[in-house]
Amino acid sequence: MIVASMLDAGLDRQFLSEQLESLRLGDFQIKVSETKRCGIRALSFEPEVCNHQEHRNLNDITKIINQSRISDSAKYRAIEIFNSLAAAEAAAHGTQPGEIDFHEIGTVDSKADIVSASVGLEALKIEKVYCSPLSVGGGVIKCAHGLMPSPAPATIELLKAAKVPVVGGPAASELLTPTAAAILINFTDEFGPMPPMTIDAVGYGAGALQSDEFANVLRLVIGQAACESDAQTDCVCLLQTNVDDATGETIGFVMERLIEAGALDVFTTPIQTKHNRPAVTISVMCSIDNAERAEKILFEQGLTLGIRRQFIQRTKVKRNFVTVETDFGEIKIKTGLLNGGIISAKPEYSDCAEAAKRNNVSLKTVQRAAMAAFDSKKPK
Repeated sequence: MIVASMLDAGLDRQFLSEQLESLRLGDFQIKVSETKRCGIRALSFEPEVCNHQEHRNLNDITKIINQSRISDSAKYRAIEIFNSLAAAEAAAHGTQPGEIDFHEIGTVDSKADIVSASVGLEALKIEKVYCSPLSVGGGVIKCAHGLMPSPAPATIELLKAAKVPVVGGPAASELLTPTAAAILINFTDEFGPMPPMTIDAVGYGAGALQSDEFANVLRLVIGQAACESDAQTDCVCLLQTNVDDATGETIGFVMERLIEAGALDVFTTPIQTKHNRPAVTISVMCSIDNAERAEKILFEQGLTLGIRRQFIQRTKVKRNFVTVETDFGEIKIKTGLLNGGIISAKPEYSDCAEAAKRNNVSLKTVQRAAMAAFDSKKPK
């Protein structure tokens, strides 16, 4: 699906074939065909193997890739993907990466998938990759070791190690293979919503599963960043729950615990719930890695039996701290920077409060003195 979407978005088919031929994988050929999934036109990419496929270990695969004519950067990326797969398989089976016999992911078609994706990313001149949370499917799958829960153990290990946001469904089938997971994890710079951009090309890659309920396609959107701003964009998690039976002291205590646990922000919003009960919505903004820890605090404190989770994108300007000297002592000024210029400046509250108490003056007196000192040394 990944390679098919690249071909549909403009990757030259002949160029890709020539690159794959240099792997010397034996008697195989690429089949690219047009198909539809829920009425959406898409391409299907299938390496067709005409001879017996030997299982390979990590050293075998590394040698095959290094001896090919693909670029050094594509070689490096493909080998990194296989290293990730080997580590995940080893973790799932309780052994070492070098001892893994790759079975399905060591076969010719998987090597073609991984190398093709690595070649395609470079050929399409893609500089940064954003990806939505990964749909992993569900149910059970049949593999070389027998029936397994979906997603496969190696897929789960990859997702766990990379701390990737995932969602179940939308079908009780395997929708994310170990190979696809390893490619996406190694390619992706940020997981979350689509960033602001102008679109140059779109490609659809079809999966093998046919469904009347959802379009089993991977969509690749290639474009240019919408602005030249040096503001930084990342993805964070928003946790929310409605609380109608807790005291103000309890809510305050929990908010302090969440901040201590690393939450980026915690706030409440007054609401009216069922039966006309006055209540509050507790909102917790945290990193994706820290979401589970924050949820545990909310549950353990008995505030709720359910928490809503969203992955949202935020844009933030660069921040810097400048220390100024005042009659009341040193005060730190937090500045916001955009495109090389200062767009905001504010004295740190804790420094100002401590100086105000120490000098027996008002908080505003210290804040004004800090800003005057900052303005006097700020470049004109």
